[in-house]
Amino acid sequence: MNCCLAVYRHAHLALEGTPGHNDEAFVGVNIGTDVSDMPNPTQVVALLKAQQIRHVRLFDADQAMLLALANTGICVIVSVPNDQLLGIGQSNATAANWVSRNILPHVPATNITAIAIGSEVLTTLPNAAPVLVSAMKFIHSALVAANLDTKIKVSTPHSSFIILDSFPPSQAFFNRSLDPVIVPLLKFLQDTGSYLMLNVYPYYDFMKSNGVIPLDYALFRPLPPNKEAVDSNTLLHYTNVFDAVVDAAYFAMSYLNFTNISILVTESGWPSKGDSSEPDASLDNANSYNSNLIRHVLNNTGTPKHPGIAVSTFIYELYNEDLRPGSVSEKNWGLFYSSGVPVYTMHLAGSGTVLANDTTNQTYCVAKENADKEMVQAALDWACGPGKVDCTPLLQENPCYEPNTVIAHASYAFDAYYHKMGMADGTCNFNGVAKITTSDPSYGSCKYPGSGGRNGTFTNSSSLAPSSGSTASGCHSQYSHGVPTFLSSLIVGLTLWTAASL
Repeated sequence: MNCCLAVYRHAHLALEGTPGHNDEAFVGVNIGTDVSDMPNPTQVVALLKAQQIRHVRLFDADQAMLLALANTGICVIVSVPNDQLLGIGQSNATAANWVSRNILPHVPATNITAIAIGSEVLTTLPNAAPVLVSAMKFIHSALVAANLDTKIKVSTPHSSFIILDSFPPSQAFFNRSLDPVIVPLLKFLQDTGSYLMLNVYPYYDFMKSNGVIPLDYALFRPLPPNKEAVDSNTLLHYTNVFDAVVDAAYFAMSYLNFTNISILVTESGWPSKGDSSEPDASLDNANSYNSNLIRHVLNNTGTPKHPGIAVSTFIYELYNEDLRPGSVSEKNWGLFYSSGVPVYTMHLAGSGTVLANDTTNQTYCVAKENADKEMVQAALDWACGPGKVDCTPLLQENPCYEPNTVIAHASYAFDAYYHKMGMADGTCNFNGVAKITTSDPSYGSCKYPGSGGRNGTFTNSSSLAPSSGSTASGCHSQYSHGVPTFLSSLIVGLTLWTAASL
């Protein structure tokens, strides 16, 4: 079967009762062009091929780009820009002309699989909301006339903020003021076998929660059971924000009696740089989020409401867009610089072939600079005790003694444990005071285990690093830095559901 069509099969939905059943998930990328030295289309396609990216979304219907994508097999979503929406939504002839100019010359050589009508129209261009469904219907009619409606689906990307009371998911509903648009829109998607396009940004959910949502929960990092968020109505457990938002959309649709429409996440990502007001827009967090997102999508985990059901996702975005207006973070969502050099090297072991420059062996585990020093000390004690890491390089007169700080010593011990455990999920947590980085923290004669350091040797152990609920503590006298030893438990539980409407 055509790789692009798998996620679009819906004939069975009425019988199966679950959207997208048995579809294979994919990861794609958005290609924005607000770049001062934007690569030419041939260079863009060369990067896509090199990274084995098989699905892309364009924010327009750029002719040169569509020509460059011809005969590559890459699946393409093209877009009707917001500034063209009013004209198309008011005239069937204008819509037919748009399809004639932007679609027909390129198929079948270019594998166009969907047309996105506008972008977040209901939240960014409310004056166009009354014509949104008309625009979708007019474009679809033009595709029917060209016998392309079974191959090319029509939808429109929504901000997740059209969903109110999204935590817990089972109580979510669409903004009722949008019902005059949402209800006929969902009926159109159902009637045409299309899917709800949804933009899901845990970064913004995390930022707006004022500390209620833990960073690890937003980044897909493993959580112990006592930190998972439980929907008290369904008793479903949520281990990440992404799944909770997607399920909120499913519940919001079912509240309006639409239960067989799939969700395609058209944008999701994390910024790699921000100003002083956005400290969590960082290289390490962007790396963690996108690496974990890719693994989560491609293993077909689905969501708690629909386990095993594909939630294909487009990462925002391929390039950093230095010309985008707004904050520093707005310009830094890309996986690559315009030169084609990765903004960061992703750790993608076991994720398949997408973004194939797998650099798992170039990741390290270090202590967070702003972490509670007492918790860092306790985690250091555990690593050098029950964790059975050889911490002798940290002793006085040994290579990693200087600088004699708890953060520096803990970083070495954390990295030693992380690599001893084969960089397995959850082995760089240490009660939330550790993080994964792609920058080699070795210095001078102190070589970290992740860089092949030989300052000490490991002992075999099956001990697992302490998670957030652990109270384990080991011998600490040799590595203590004058602070009490304890591991406090960061209980989140159902307080996650008290976040303001995100």
